[in-house]
Amino acid sequence: MNGIPLEQSTQTQSMAVSHHSEMALQLSEVSKSFSNGQGGTSVHVLDQISLDVKKGEFVSIIGPSGSGKSTLFHLIGGLIKPDQGTISIHDQIVTGETGHVSYMPQQPALFPWRTIQDNVILAQELTGRSKKELRSEAASWLEKAGLKGYENAYPHMLSGGMQQRAAFVRAMMSPHELMLLDEPFSALDALTRSEMQRWLLAQWEEYRRSVLFVTHSIEEALLLSDSIYVLSHRPARVIERVQVPFPRPRREELTRSTEFVELKHHLSSLLKQEQGQG
Repeated sequence: MNGIPLEQSTQTQSMAVSHHSEMALQLSEVSKSFSNGQGGTSVHVLDQISLDVKKGEFVSIIGPSGSGKSTLFHLIGGLIKPDQGTISIHDQIVTGETGHVSYMPQQPALFPWRTIQDNVILAQELTGRSKKELRSEAASWLEKAGLKGYENAYPHMLSGGMQQRAAFVRAMMSPHELMLLDEPFSALDALTRSEMQRWLLAQWEEYRRSVLFVTHSIEEALLLSDSIYVLSHRPARVIERVQVPFPRPRREELTRSTEFVELKHHLSSLLKQEQGQG
């Protein structure tokens, strides 16, 4: 790939995260198959996936449709168990255990009968903290998210982008440091999606949570991430990990730079090869 010194970008990246040596997440040779219910045959979805997210790092996963990205999140969240391999969060093996991650799905998944404020404190209610304290904290977060004045509104009164910001606040208020973001902007129109990308970048650059982000958009992955894992067609394997060499803070103008366009082309070529094999 012309013009992109991957070795150099890797070195730069490792220097940038050297003070975050603790691993927020480690997957080691994780495989998963599912029975399709027809004569006992099984579908091999994930094949020896190894990946990691350092503390404070933003990592994206891209791959062809149906390559098992959602299955990966279900495994990390402990909703299902791998057939082999281990999953560690903050250096503790948590394979098959729930309750270790904060999760933001594709759809905002806000309860229609709860106000925005009561939706965002949902995960924290289980911790036994007082409602008054939680609502005060929620009000502060909602203001940061541009939702001041909507605390007592119901989800149907908000636009799609506003609902996603509320869902993100709920994830940020979770006691878990590791956040899994599963294509959170895929249902939004192009303009709202672009606004949400800028907003998420600003929030992440301020709070530096550890993030694993699934997206179909190569440009989105490059704009947001420290590193990107490219998955193959099913059964999914890691075919490349790309360190993103662009300094932060990042702005949208970056997407027009030669280096950005070349790296985008490289990732696009990898995905096209995989889709051709599908």
